[in-house]
Amino acid sequence: MKAVILAAGEGKRLRPITSTRPKPMIHVGGKPLLEHTILSLKSAGIKKILLIVGYKEEYIRNYFGNGSRYNLTIDYITQDQFLGTAHATGFAKDFVGQDTFLLLYGDILVDDSLFIEIINTFKQQQVQGLISLIQVPNPNEYGIISLDKNQYVFKITEKPSPEEDLGNLANAGIYIFTSQIFHAIDKTQKSVRNEYEFTDSMQILISDLKGKIFGYDIQNNFWSDIGLPWQLLDANKYLLDKLKVEANGIIEDNVKIDGIVSIGKNTIVKSGTYIQGPVSIGENCKIGPNAYIRPYCSIGNSCHIGMSEIKNSIIFSYSAIPHFNYIGDSIICEHVNLGAGTKTSNLRFDNKSVKMNIKGNNIDSKRRKLGCIIGPYSQTGINASIMCGKIIYENSIIGAQTLINNDIPPNTLAYQNLEGNVVYKPNKFTFRE
Repeated sequence: MKAVILAAGEGKRLRPITSTRPKPMIHVGGKPLLEHTILSLKSAGIKKILLIVGYKEEYIRNYFGNGSRYNLTIDYITQDQFLGTAHATGFAKDFVGQDTFLLLYGDILVDDSLFIEIINTFKQQQVQGLISLIQVPNPNEYGIISLDKNQYVFKITEKPSPEEDLGNLANAGIYIFTSQIFHAIDKTQKSVRNEYEFTDSMQILISDLKGKIFGYDIQNNFWSDIGLPWQLLDANKYLLDKLKVEANGIIEDNVKIDGIVSIGKNTIVKSGTYIQGPVSIGENCKIGPNAYIRPYCSIGNSCHIGMSEIKNSIIFSYSAIPHFNYIGDSIICEHVNLGAGTKTSNLRFDNKSVKMNIKGNNIDSKRRKLGCIIGPYSQTGINASIMCGKIIYENSIIGAQTLINNDIPPNTLAYQNLEGNVVYKPNKFTFRE
């Protein structure tokens, strides 16, 4: 069986994290999301993978190459127009040929065992398709799948109204199909959104081509489509809970390590540092002296974590948190430098859940603790303070002694004037290499 991964999207709701990389290449648990998926597919026996790429595709192509370092064959096709999921899947027709193939979105993270489960189930059912399903509390926000008594799909409804009462089994974005699905895609017309919808193609396979699609409920498996920034922290926690000990760096005397900790080669952990696992630290990092790294931190390559405290956070490569900083429940992108004394808030005084502005909508994270997002190539001055749920977009500078209580747009210089007001100006400096 072959696999096709749709990895062309931009991930706009995850800005500024995706301002420099495609969504499937966000690092969690020490690796890009897409790499976790590819390794899981390999463990399920799949040896040939096609990646449908688009936004910043060179990032994906350069990282995975032809797949030889994974003992896999990886091919690529560029999706130059974004005309819907059926349009994207149609690019795989020649790659698949007459074979059966597993299809999934490149930004989904699931249990390793799930691919083996659905492959075995597909073979047992002898059907033309299998769709994975997840139970959701808000069916009106998803494509809802209706099953008959034999668990075959008979109806697919996009974002049904509560009055329709169609259940709560949503499309989880992982499928297996025979090549017959491409006949259905050829018959698919543009939707009201002016796109070729894959849900329409599946309905055509069922109604017009008399194919059977089996619905497989994955409620007992971990699944996340990581559509919102704080879901990266959930995914990171899930992956770090499966971490294995690796100690490839240099650990000085008087370092305390508890739990499962992975340390990359050429990383030095200096005296007085205390690390509580699970924690993943990449290569060529300098940790300490006297750093305090608490559970569920994922730190990329070539980072400097000095006399500071970090908990439940993702730190991308080439970032520095060097002097008397506190980072909690936050995402710090690449090439970020924090001035001495910079602190993030991650808890409201009223203990209510933290909200974050996503594409103009103030969305409740339903998390009691949530810090901030600092975009790539940004930096802060000494004693800057960032309130919970705030986003500093890419290539921005926060002045010394400044309290950030609003999101900071890209390429912005923000500083507190003598009257105590935050002033916003265009950032004329660039720190990109």
